[in-house]
Amino acid sequence: MFAIIGIVVVFGCILAGYLMEHGSLKVLMQPAELIIIGGAALGTVLISNPVHTLKLMISGLMAAFGSSKYDQTRYIDSLKLMYELLQKARKEGLVALESDIEEPEKSPLFTKYEAFAKDHHAVTFVCDTMRMAVSGGVEVFDLDQMLEADMDVHHHEALKPCSSLTTMADSLPGLGIVAAVLGVVITMGALGGPPEEIGKKVASALVGTFLGILLCYGLVGPLASRMSKIADEQHAFLFVLRVTMIAFLKGVAPIMAVEIGRRTVPGHVRPTFQAVEEACRGAKDAPAAAAAEVAAGG
Repeated sequence: MFAIIGIVVVFGCILAGYLMEHGSLKVLMQPAELIIIGGAALGTVLISNPVHTLKLMISGLMAAFGSSKYDQTRYIDSLKLMYELLQKARKEGLVALESDIEEPEKSPLFTKYEAFAKDHHAVTFVCDTMRMAVSGGVEVFDLDQMLEADMDVHHHEALKPCSSLTTMADSLPGLGIVAAVLGVVITMGALGGPPEEIGKKVASALVGTFLGILLCYGLVGPLASRMSKIADEQHAFLFVLRVTMIAFLKGVAPIMAVEIGRRTVPGHVRPTFQAVEEACRGAKDAPAAAAAEVAAGG
């Protein structure tokens, strides 16, 4: 949402200032310049990136126009899920988690938290980690190193489309100059004609430079920066899950492991101790309440 508002502010203020100087919008309407710049920029992206990176770029751009999914509610729900998962492992043993981690899409525990269940990579991250813990034979330190490597690979892949979009943004001013040079070539071919006609061609050529710089610093560059921040948010979310699981596997009680994970949540979305404690207490009391309800009904 804020990305859309920002784009409207950028283009709105530029056009407003241009009109305040009694500029003509008709002069800025140069579809040929836009085709030269936009088409060439798109071509450079196609040349330099494989198909899977292009797909990630498209999905990243769509996410950039939405709001962040890693808000405080998401972290509370995720920590609550981790508490229930670790509490089950503590009471019934790690082996009891096999049904949950082997088929998380059918697990009542995972499906209860819809937002988390839709995050395929987070689900895989948790299930693969707990699967290693269930199988045994891997020291906690080595498992932590493995998780760090997994996160680094995921973060590197998430930043690839951001880097490609940044490269595209950096090329736009140069492509704007290309469009302007072509306009100058056309202008030189019209020398000797009416001054008004030559002036129009010069203005059209300069619009190419204007569009290249504007699209670079006012649209594509900021979108690439926004995509990079989304990748950082994903990395921070996985780090919370990693710290929570490793703390539990080191022998820390589930509620304390969740508290350790809470401390690693980014400050602007970090839930309070009381909020997480109440959520976990509610998860702990839910089975007892359900059993009491069944008994009363019987």
